[in-house]
Formats: sequence, C-alpha cells, structure tokens
Amino acid sequence: MSEYVCIAPDVKLGDGVKLSKFINLYGCEVGDNTKIGAFVEIQKNARVGKNCKISSHTFICEGVTIEDNVFVGHGVTFINDRFPRAVTASGELQGDGDWTMVPTIVRRGATIGSGATILCGVEIGENAIVGAGSVVTKSVPAGAIVAGNPARVLRRIEER
Repeated sequence: MSEYVCIAPDVKLGDGVKLSKFINLYGCEVGDNTKIGAFVEIQKNARVGKNCKISSHTFICEGVTIEDNVFVGHGVTFINDRFPRAVTASGELQGDGDWTMVPTIVRRGATIGSGATILCGVEIGENAIVGAGSVVTKSVPAGAIVAGNPARVLRRIEER
C-alpha cells in the first residue's frame, strides 16, 4: 500500500486510523479511529481528532484544528491565508516568512457538507452543520445550521 500513500515520518497517527489510497499526510496529527478517504491532503501543524470521518478530495491546511467526532464531506477546502500571493513585492516566490498563517477550528461533533470552503480565522461551533457548497466567511455558532455563499444561519438544530 505504501506506493499509494505518502505519510511523512513526522505524522502522528492514533490507534485504529483507517487510511485510503492516494493520500498525503505530513507534519500532522490524526486521532484514534478516524477514517481518511482517498485523495486527502493534511498539512503540517494540522490536527484531526478522534472518531472523525474525512471524506475524499478534502484539503486540510496548516493551522486547522478539527476536534473529535467531526464529519467532513467530499471536496471540502480549508484556507489559511487572508491575502494569498505567489510572489513578494520584489517578485520573488514567497517563502514561509512572507505570509501569515491564520488558524481555524472545527469544534466537536460538527458536520461540514461536501464542496464547502472554509475561510481562515473562523470557528465552526460544536454540533453545527455547514451545508454542502457553502462558503464559510465568519464563525458558525454551536448548534446552528448554515448554508450559502456566504454561509448564513438558517436555523438551530432541534434536540431529539
């Protein structure tokens, strides 16, 4: 399976983690019993908690923290730079010191629908639901359902 999976030696994998083919993990941490689908990349200094499901084609960049019991749908993209540029003012390719990483946190039990884009510097609250295709530009309250571009609160989750 190693020819289909790229896992750097500095990755911390919990017990019972399930990895699909064609993934790229480096410098990150993945908690116990988490399942990671095909074509997922998780960058350095990102953390995925226990009992999560990260669906295929998802990109989790540096600075993203995903707590326990979170569902991330197919093709979700996280962003960690408010002002991305390829080059500096002098025309040189940007390096690590030329941009500011802005952290994002997804709280316990949240759900992020397929195709959502999560901008940096937001918090997705505990047990919140982000609708498929949404663009999250500001923090989502705990227990809220949001959707749209930009994502807006539609309603609160009712207790069952």
